[in-house]
Amino acid sequence: MQIGYARVSRGDHQDLAAQLGALTSAGCEPIFREEASGGQADRPELTKAIKSLQPGDVLVVWKLDRLSRSPRDLLFTLEAITAASAGFRSLTEAVGTTTAAGRLMTQTLGAFAEFERAMIRERTMNGLAHARSAGRLPAGDRA
Repeated sequence: MQIGYARVSRGDHQDLAAQLGALTSAGCEPIFREEASGGQADRPELTKAIKSLQPGDVLVVWKLDRLSRSPRDLLFTLEAITAASAGFRSLTEAVGTTTAAGRLMTQTLGAFAEFERAMIRERTMNGLAHARSAGRLPAGDRA
């Protein structure tokens, strides 16, 4: 059985439609839906999805960063999936955990997702600092 997990970040005005369409087309049933940051460890719907896994099931996500943005969290999540004797698959990156090469690629992509997140955060903080120094934001305004 293929079990889907779709996630959007809270407050980013994102829509689950593309993920739900892809997961449905991939034959996922049920599909767990969540609005939470990928950097947040406590995601109740992901926990429910993992707890619902039976031996031989596959947890499917639209894109790897929907599962996690942290390699550490990704590894813990993949360990929980493995402990359930289940597999994992990402539709966009076409990677999964059913082979050694797939496991390596999944972990590598997770590292890149974390790097991307750090770079976005750094650019945002630099932009805010520049805006403050130019008097465009109040000095006490923090993002």
